[in-house]
Amino acid sequence: MSGIPHDHYEPKTGGEKWLHKRLPIVGLIYDTIMIPTPKNLNWMWIWGIVLAYCLVHMIVTGIVLVMHYTPHVDLAFASVEHIMRDVNGGHMIRYMHANGASLFFVAVYLHIFRGLYYGSYKAPREITWIIGMLIYLAMMGTAFMGYVLPWGQMSFWGATVITGLFGAIPLIGEPIQTWLLGGPAVDNATLNRFFSLHYLLPFVIAALVAIHIWAFHTTGNNNPTGVEVRRTSKADAEKDTLPFWPYFVIKDVFALAVVMVVFFAIVGFMPNYLGHPDNYIEANPLATPAHIVPEWYFLPFYAILRAFTADVWVVQIASFVTGGIIDAKFFGVLAMFGAIAVMALAPWLDTSSVRSARFRPMLKWWFWLLAIDFMVLMWVGAMPAEYPYDWISLIASAYWFAYFLVILPLLGVIEKPLPTPDTIEADFNDHYGKAKGDAAGTPAE
Repeated sequence: MSGIPHDHYEPKTGGEKWLHKRLPIVGLIYDTIMIPTPKNLNWMWIWGIVLAYCLVHMIVTGIVLVMHYTPHVDLAFASVEHIMRDVNGGHMIRYMHANGASLFFVAVYLHIFRGLYYGSYKAPREITWIIGMLIYLAMMGTAFMGYVLPWGQMSFWGATVITGLFGAIPLIGEPIQTWLLGGPAVDNATLNRFFSLHYLLPFVIAALVAIHIWAFHTTGNNNPTGVEVRRTSKADAEKDTLPFWPYFVIKDVFALAVVMVVFFAIVGFMPNYLGHPDNYIEANPLATPAHIVPEWYFLPFYAILRAFTADVWVVQIASFVTGGIIDAKFFGVLAMFGAIAVMALAPWLDTSSVRSARFRPMLKWWFWLLAIDFMVLMWVGAMPAEYPYDWISLIASAYWFAYFLVILPLLGVIEKPLPTPDTIEADFNDHYGKAKGDAAGTPAE
C-alpha cells in the first residue's frame, strides 16, 4: 500500500531469490494478502470477496455450459433443454450459473451502496470508484446478453426492446442498431453476436477487477469513519491497521460461507423463483408476451427508462429546445444511462469534506430514502406502464437524480457534520476496547 509503512516480502531460500529476480509473483501475492487494512472495517466490507467468488463461479460454470450449448436460433432452446435433461449434473450447473448472476448483482448493489454511505468514492479514491462503475456497466452488458442465450420468449422480446433503444439515437441510431443485431431484426446473427460477447466480457471484467484491486491497494481501503490511516510512522500505521491475513481473510471466508449456504439453498430448492415463466417457452417472433419484463437487477433502470413519456414537461421542454431531436424515447434512454452516470460523478458532486455518513446526520436520512427509492424503482419496473405506476416511477426517478445533482452538492454547504475520531485506533478502541498487553490493539472484530 503506497505511503503506509509495512514489511515487504523478502526472499529467503535460493529458489525464492532466483524466482524473485525474474518474476516477483510470490512477493506480489505476499504484499497483497499481508496488506495493512484499517482495523475497524465492519461486516459491510465482506462483499468484495463475494464478488470475487461470483466472478470465478460465473466463468467456470459458463465454460462448462458452453461445451453443450448451440448458438443457433433453431437449436439454442433445445440445447438448453439438453443441458437440463441429458448432461450429467447439467441442471445443477445451469441453475448455479443463472442464480449466480442474481447473487452477483445482489453483492454489487450492496457494495455500491456501502461505498455511497461511507464516502468511498471521495478523494483519493475517485479512480477506484470510476473503475467500479465500468465493471458494473460490463456486468450489465454481460448479463443482458446472457439472458438472450436460452432463446425463450422473454429472451427474444427483451432483446428486441433493449436493442430498439439504440434506434432512438438521432442520425446514428439505426446503423448502430443494425450493426448490433447483424441485420434488420433479432435473429441468428444477433444470437451469435451476443453469445460471442457474453463469453468475452467476463474476461474483460476480470481485467478491470485486477485494476480495481490495484487501485484501492494503492490508495488504501476506506473505513466506516472515513479517517485515513496515519502515515507518519510504521508504529502509528500498525496502531490503525491489521494485516489482511489472517484477520480479514478469516472474516471474509466466514461471511462467504454464510452467503453460500443461502445461495445453494435457493439453487437446490427454488432455482426458478427469479426466472420469468415466459422464458420457459421457446422464442416466437409472432407471439408478443403480455408484459415484457427484464431480469430483476435491471428493473430500477428500466423503470427510469419508461418514466419519461411525452406527457412529462421536462421531455416537452427538451424536445422544444432541440427542435424535436430529443423525443420521449430518446429522453428515456438518456435518463436510463444518466442514472448510472450521476453515480459515477458522485466524487465531484459531493462537496462535503467529511466522507462517512456516520458523521453526517442530514445525509444519513437522504441516503436511506435513496435506498428505499431504489427498491421502489425495482418494484415499479415490474409493473405495467399505466396509472398509478407511471406516476410512482416518475417521482422515484426524479428523486434519484435530485439526490446526486441537488442534495449531495447542497448538503456539503448547509450540513453541520458531527466530530470525527482523530484516528482509526481511537474509533476501534471506542467500539471494542483496547486489548490488554497489545499496543496495537488487535482483538477480533
